[in-house]
Amino acid sequence: MNQKPEANNKTGLGVFLMCFGVAALCVNDATAKALGDTYSPLQILFLRNIIALPFAFLLVLKIEGPAGLSSTRPLTHVSRGFFWIFAAYLFFTSFRYLGLAEATTLVFIAPMFVTALSVLFFKEKVGWRRWSAVIAGFAGVVIVMRPGSGTFDVVSLLPLATALLYACLMLSARWVDPKESVWTLMLYLVGTGALLSALTLPFIWVPIRPEDIWIFLTNAVFGTAGITMITQAFRLAPASVVAPLDYTALLWAVLLGWLFWGEIPDWATYVGAAVIVASGIFIVLREQTQKPMT
Repeated sequence: MNQKPEANNKTGLGVFLMCFGVAALCVNDATAKALGDTYSPLQILFLRNIIALPFAFLLVLKIEGPAGLSSTRPLTHVSRGFFWIFAAYLFFTSFRYLGLAEATTLVFIAPMFVTALSVLFFKEKVGWRRWSAVIAGFAGVVIVMRPGSGTFDVVSLLPLATALLYACLMLSARWVDPKESVWTLMLYLVGTGALLSALTLPFIWVPIRPEDIWIFLTNAVFGTAGITMITQAFRLAPASVVAPLDYTALLWAVLLGWLFWGEIPDWATYVGAAVIVASGIFIVLREQTQKPMT
């Protein structure tokens, strides 16, 4: 009896953190879009990671102690950093050509890629219900992109490639030592992201304008805060409760796109988003309630 209120409090806090974490990441995306006309996505990613790295380091040290700084599989973290940087690079690049809401909608196909890749590489068994949700999700993508119509733009493939790489990032977590905490994973993701993006700086660096410094700081603060809050949300509440809240990003993307760039998604984006979100939520809930999938 005494544990139930405590569990409810943790779940409520997890929901709160997830909602605000998703909103923070949307602010991070909006600042990246604002910077994208002047700076390379790789320069934006480097500065975001290098600013966030000390905070991530101190956070791991405080929560996990010195043991949290080491890893038995550093090369796995490097590969995950590559997936993350490349995915973010493609996503930020898409902002130059697509509205914030449209790009965000297409990225939400990631859970469908996770399902397909888990069958291909991990031989997982997936039943007809989950496959139906995957097919429906891709139908939602077709609605948004409208291939063959006059409004189709090939740059719409960039968020799809982002979703594929993000799915690889999520699945690659299986290669990490299970003894390592989520905080250690976050530290190595930020660290390898900073390192890999730094290698490109001699080729893409543009001097930072003084008026853009606060935008870079906002990008780093909200990006780090978003990842941290979402990570903690999954620790406090069941994944079946907090994972579907990731789709609240669509609301923030529509709002921020309208406020700062006057972007108003067309009907196809709304319809396709509804199909993709419904499919993604079904996959998340089905994955939590039936393991293994039949």
